[in-house]
Amino acid sequence: MITLANSNALDRVTAVISSTETKAIETARPLADAHNCDMEVRELMHENDRSTTGFLPSKEFEIVADQFFASPDTSVRGWETATAAQSRVVAEIRNCLSVHEEGDVLFVGHGAVGTLLYCYLSGVPIDRKFDQGSSGGGNFFQFSTLQSRPTSHWRPMEEMTGN
Repeated sequence: MITLANSNALDRVTAVISSTETKAIETARPLADAHNCDMEVRELMHENDRSTTGFLPSKEFEIVADQFFASPDTSVRGWETATAAQSRVVAEIRNCLSVHEEGDVLFVGHGAVGTLLYCYLSGVPIDRKFDQGSSGGGNFFQFSTLQSRPTSHWRPMEEMTGN
């Protein structure tokens, strides 16, 4: 994160928008500070609601996550549906962009809703094959607000150096 904060990769960023979750804020804050950007914390940017199951062991989580993506209109074990989560995050992204018309906006969020956003912007059905992959340090993709399309696929954050 220090390398990214000290790089010129975010020089065009004028706002950093984070979900309310601690990991997202801990990522967003130093990036906003390093680039003298506004930072907003937005409630509706949260990950898909999985509160009915709470923490699941890794293997079990992956099975349930596969079901979440495979049946987007079905609540798997009480989780928010993928379709509902996608609608929520797309609407929130649009709301954010409507007030940040100048410069680039950096959204700091979560894997599942990021994948749902990626699917929406790509015009493809919800499918886990578009998920971010297994890079442990976080991932990103870029999208054009003019074309409402991704301009990159998921990449490890370490590739966002701009130098």
